[in-house]
Amino acid sequence: MDDLVQWLHDRLDEEAQRATAAGGVDWLRAEHPGENVVIFDSKGEPVVYDEGWPSEAQAAHIAEHDPARVLREIEAKRKMIADLLAERHQDSEEDTWYACAALTDEDGDPVCPNDARAPGPCDCGRDERVGRYLRLLALPYADRPGYREWRPRSSRA
Repeated sequence: MDDLVQWLHDRLDEEAQRATAAGGVDWLRAEHPGENVVIFDSKGEPVVYDEGWPSEAQAAHIAEHDPARVLREIEAKRKMIADLLAERHQDSEEDTWYACAALTDEDGDPVCPNDARAPGPCDCGRDERVGRYLRLLALPYADRPGYREWRPRSSRA
């Protein structure tokens, strides 16, 4: 899972660099004067203008996916990844016998008292759940080099 997390962070870094290089301009609106579409930035200045391109639909898409929005989305994805990785394995304070086999304390020592299970692979579902959500976050980057068919394993995708 570590390689998937690193690969995702690398894709987000690349996307952030492109959005930052675009100036982080907020595209506010697109207008269709005559046969030309003009996109205006937050200062009201025309940004994109060319005969026949972009179409109204393309201009609306550009306006919806401005660099500032892309940067906010990247930050949200980074927080999601951090939250996923911080998720703990199942623990039961009342009866440690039901703790996940992969659960460890702050020092990395196994918590599960069942020697037949601990230390062992996750049996509480945490690793499968975290892996599924990481694969879902990777899916939009399936066309990028290094994607390893990290497709979600369930039909619930």
